[in-house]
Amino acid sequence: MTQPRILIACEESGTVRRAFNRLGFTEVWSLDLKPARDGSPNHLQQGLDADVLKGWDLIIAFPPCTYLCSSGLHWNKRRPERAAQTEEALAFVRLILDAPCPRIVLENPVGCISTRIRKPDQYVQPYMFGDGYTKKTGFWLKGLPLLVPTNIVPVDRPGYIWKQPESKARAEIRSTTPAGMAQAMAEQWSVGL
Repeated sequence: MTQPRILIACEESGTVRRAFNRLGFTEVWSLDLKPARDGSPNHLQQGLDADVLKGWDLIIAFPPCTYLCSSGLHWNKRRPERAAQTEEALAFVRLILDAPCPRIVLENPVGCISTRIRKPDQYVQPYMFGDGYTKKTGFWLKGLPLLVPTNIVPVDRPGYIWKQPESKARAEIRSTTPAGMAQAMAEQWSVGL
């Protein structure tokens, strides 16, 4: 039997890719401009365009939120050049959502995707999947069900994400998909592949 082809776009951490690998999926590829943190050979270090989005059975994409999320959009008024970058980011989101793939997930925090393209199909939090902190995460879905919480736990690290101090690791910590959420994605969204 042929393995389904799964693309985890804009992911250099490998967290979601490895969650699918643990379930026995071998044709899972992460893609990012940065190298894979875990050194995986199943990582494409390159940009994302319409050609790259062809031929997949499932695409899960984590487009950079810098110019899309509410916490960054206030800068557009203070730095006008950022407005053009927001438009480029929205065009990137549209490219992903319009990909010729039967199953697509686009992940992003609260921001302008919901007002400029469409509202997300759902919002979830890490504490709904066993990670005791908050990070409101939206999913825009095509051909897939809503993600069902698997392990609701108390919030024992309030502000963990947004209170990260300035450091080299800050962006990595803030952008990495929580482990419990990644496992739920793999378990629930691989059904029927």
